[in-house]
Amino acid sequence: MKLSVNLNKIALLRNSRGGHQPDLEYFAKEALDEDIIGLTVHPRPDERHIKHSDLELIKNITDQYKKEFNIEGNPLEERSQSYIGFMEIIRKYKPTQTTLVPDSTSQITSDHGWEMTEANNLDLTKEVRQYSARCSIFVDADSDLNLLTNKDINAIEIYTGPYAQAVLENNNKQIESEVEKIKNLSLKAKELGLRVNAGHDLNLENLPELRKLDLIDEVSIGHAIITQSLIYGFKETIKKYLEVTNG
Repeated sequence: MKLSVNLNKIALLRNSRGGHQPDLEYFAKEALDEDIIGLTVHPRPDERHIKHSDLELIKNITDQYKKEFNIEGNPLEERSQSYIGFMEIIRKYKPTQTTLVPDSTSQITSDHGWEMTEANNLDLTKEVRQYSARCSIFVDADSDLNLLTNKDINAIEIYTGPYAQAVLENNNKQIESEVEKIKNLSLKAKELGLRVNAGHDLNLENLPELRKLDLIDEVSIGHAIITQSLIYGFKETIKKYLEVTNG
């Protein structure tokens, strides 16, 4: 299991005050100095966290460190006066991995995955693969991958929100159910030759159980890393996550 550090919350803190602090470049490099697979961002049309102007910087830094760049977002978000459009971002910055998420502009955070029929009809995945080694789709843990026929999709990211909520509520029955869903979906994805990623509300408390499955290739974590950095410090927090992900 590899760790990708999501920079959204650092950018959100910066934007809440204006100016350049916290410095995104500094924290990107601090993260990449550790044994992580790369960096993740989710640029949104309203630029509430990552701005379009941040993307070239992050692309250059990940290239410099020879690490991966993962860009998440809704591929159907079109160009506006202040937003160049998601697909134009992919064309311009050519991330290692493009993760397609079916969220709306107004959502605070992603909270559901694609229906397989929707994913099959995403004709733009062929173009995504021209610019990214991996085209990943955000999916719910109970998705039926037997219905996925879009061959340009070669990775999935499992939405782990329900699992994280079950752990938070200490609901053992629900935890067992959610872990079983994640396990079965991961096994099916592996059978189909798909890379398995996971993310949403993962933290130091709930991540170990998923690590035990030994089926997930990558987790993308941002919010929890930043909040726990208030306790342990940024570098030390990443090291704590790597202790879990590296087993």
